[in-house]
Amino acid sequence: MGKENAETIIGPSVHVEGNFQGAGDIVVEGSVAGTLKTTSNVRIGESAKVKADIECDTIYVAGEVRGNIIAKGQLEITQSGKVQGNVACTVLSIAPGAKLHGKCAMNGKMDSKEEAEEHADDRKSE
Repeated sequence: MGKENAETIIGPSVHVEGNFQGAGDIVVEGSVAGTLKTTSNVRIGESAKVKADIECDTIYVAGEVRGNIIAKGQLEITQSGKVQGNVACTVLSIAPGAKLHGKCAMNGKMDSKEEAEEHADDRKSE
């Protein structure tokens, strides 16, 4: 998923705070705090800083995500990508050098609301 097909692009100088919900592809190059939901795909750029829970179809992470990720399809974390939070997906790809700190469920769903809230509390204390 590239920028050219994205419905929404959050540029490098943009900061979004709150609940962000859409139906098309989302590219994040700036910063997001809150929640990010789409029925389509999400791309987290290398310079992006995201402190949000994310729900989407597929997600590509090259930047930093602090929050839980629920992807109905694939989660790909590149060499520069960092994820701190629980993840749920059906396909997981982690490049050498990438960082993932959290629990992983390979069924596309979080096991319990308590697990999701556990990492949300961790983010608030930082």
